[in-house]
Amino acid sequence: MSDPASTAAHAASLTTSHAASRLPIRDHRQLRAALAQSDVAPLLMVYTHFARDEDFLSRLAPFIGSIFDPHKQAPAELVQELHERLFALLTQDPAPPDIAPDAHLLQKMLSAAVAEPVGEEFVPMLLEQMGFNPPEIRSTRSGRQAPEGDFKVLVIGAGLTGLLAAIKLREAGYSFDVIEKNPEIGGTWWENTYPGCAVDTPSHFYSYSFELNPDWSHYTPNGPEFQRYLLDITDKYALRPNIVFNTRVTECRFDETRNCWLVTVADQSGSRVITANAVINAHGPLNRWKYPDIQGLQEFGGALMHTAAWDHSVNLQGKRVALLGTGASGVQVGNAIAGEVAHLTVLQRSRHWLMPNYYIEVPEAVRWAQQHIPHYAEWLRFRAFWFAADGLFENIRIDPQWAHPERSISALNDGVRDYCVQNYRTKLAHRPDLLEKLLPDYPVFGKRIVMDINWLENLCRDNVSLEDTRIDHVEKDAIVLADGRRIEVDVIVCATGFDTANMVGTMEVIGRGGRNLRNEWQDDPRAYLGVAIPGYPNYFLTVGPNSAPNHAGGQNITSESQIHYILECLEFIRSEGAATLEPTQAACDRFNAEVDEALQGLIWLHPSAPQSYYKNARGRNVMSCPYRLVDYWWMTRAPKPEDFELAGELIPAFNSSAAIKAAT
Repeated sequence: MSDPASTAAHAASLTTSHAASRLPIRDHRQLRAALAQSDVAPLLMVYTHFARDEDFLSRLAPFIGSIFDPHKQAPAELVQELHERLFALLTQDPAPPDIAPDAHLLQKMLSAAVAEPVGEEFVPMLLEQMGFNPPEIRSTRSGRQAPEGDFKVLVIGAGLTGLLAAIKLREAGYSFDVIEKNPEIGGTWWENTYPGCAVDTPSHFYSYSFELNPDWSHYTPNGPEFQRYLLDITDKYALRPNIVFNTRVTECRFDETRNCWLVTVADQSGSRVITANAVINAHGPLNRWKYPDIQGLQEFGGALMHTAAWDHSVNLQGKRVALLGTGASGVQVGNAIAGEVAHLTVLQRSRHWLMPNYYIEVPEAVRWAQQHIPHYAEWLRFRAFWFAADGLFENIRIDPQWAHPERSISALNDGVRDYCVQNYRTKLAHRPDLLEKLLPDYPVFGKRIVMDINWLENLCRDNVSLEDTRIDHVEKDAIVLADGRRIEVDVIVCATGFDTANMVGTMEVIGRGGRNLRNEWQDDPRAYLGVAIPGYPNYFLTVGPNSAPNHAGGQNITSESQIHYILECLEFIRSEGAATLEPTQAACDRFNAEVDEALQGLIWLHPSAPQSYYKNARGRNVMSCPYRLVDYWWMTRAPKPEDFELAGELIPAFNSSAAIKAAT
């Protein structure tokens, strides 16, 4: 996907003066402590970056392993040699030159850091995602004129992606406003406050590439900590004046006369219509939670709540609690409340593969290393990215020649299965009854994998029981199973997910000629690149159909790729003097045909893969992107002119931030 000349140009452009300014390090005691406690792999990459010592890299690289391999232990004397070499470099005065590795050396370093080949197509993306390079966009190119002040962009949602859109729109000089239905920013991370709420992507990966956070308290962040990260970002970039809180978008209607969007918003004072030249819908798919369809559930006489709408007034101490669902949210809340309730009955609707994980605190010395050792944080981020994202992609690709399709889809997938099964068998050695109920009968990654942070141990507690019999109905004080057993409970907690197939949400979106997006999509949403839709000019999606990175973590990269692409589209409109842009129907159909074909070779459409929220009612996967993050990154560098229709002459929108706020 990249040519060597392009890759070399990106590598050569790596500038790190901010990192070089930290040298030489004067606090020798702290540096010694940081070297002693920090990971060998990123330390070796820092050393190689400054010393260009490929021989030493080759000596130590064989002792760096994948997280899925048996633990590798480098000889103590070799690790000590690395520490001494790096100490000398980092304390040297004058400091060593901080010059980017060339493309060849950088690719060699990437491969050594994760103990497997990393293709050259990754280099430009990783230079950006590791925080070395800002993305190259039209809005930063020489000769580019700033947008007209009366070209208005409306962003829906102030979560991870909406805030990113705001930051990038401001950098590019666009006039914009963000409409947020909640009283505070954060989206998912503001709404989900259930006990144990956490992110299941590694801390040092799940952040903006341009705002690496060296102060994560744990290697897996909890929800409140990530929300604080977003609050800090909001304050740092002074975004609040552009955000209208406690306001919901109810309709987006395209005005073909003025080539703009008429957006109806509602708050406690009523509804009103504002205008925008472009709309970026960043409301996300994981905020429309739903209760399961169980007879009598709404007539339950005790406390009933969903994890996404947690009622903190309910005291669970000493209560009999039923937990419906064993996906990510169910496992997290179950872990958090198991020790305080009188009894926790976990009602398993389907089996999930559990990946061994640990809630481990980041040592203070390692936080110090990220703040003071140049490039340590970037290499820590890369290793987290690889083992939580694209490094896992081959595990979801079906090998048609694989000899054991009854349990896995390839040799790699089988290896991850063994890794997970070993965890089950070790922790449940004395509970064969639980092992029989829990171990899935489909390949790993067939549906969203769940992080096992003490979950199996908690299921073994005396006050916890696991039921896998179907629920028949709910009575005033009990859940009745299909076999007739009554489980008396005081509280029912539903960790039962979201209505993801309804990507329009509660809005009405009306495009050209009165086209209604809800009617067109129904249960089968389709878009071009998951971002744009024929017939809906200048209406852009984020996390749209078939753009979610469900092979692993990486929503942060997908969000950055999509917002980058949307800004490139806005720049394309302006450069052509047009008013609107929309993909052709042919381009959209072609993209979706390619998606459907690519999905055929991946685990989600394997005959043994279970139904999941990735799929619609007919079994089509409408959520998952069938490409690696790096492939999608390349797809979203710039719009292809031949895939779009431009139309109209720009007529300014008629509202301003001040007008919106004055009317609020």
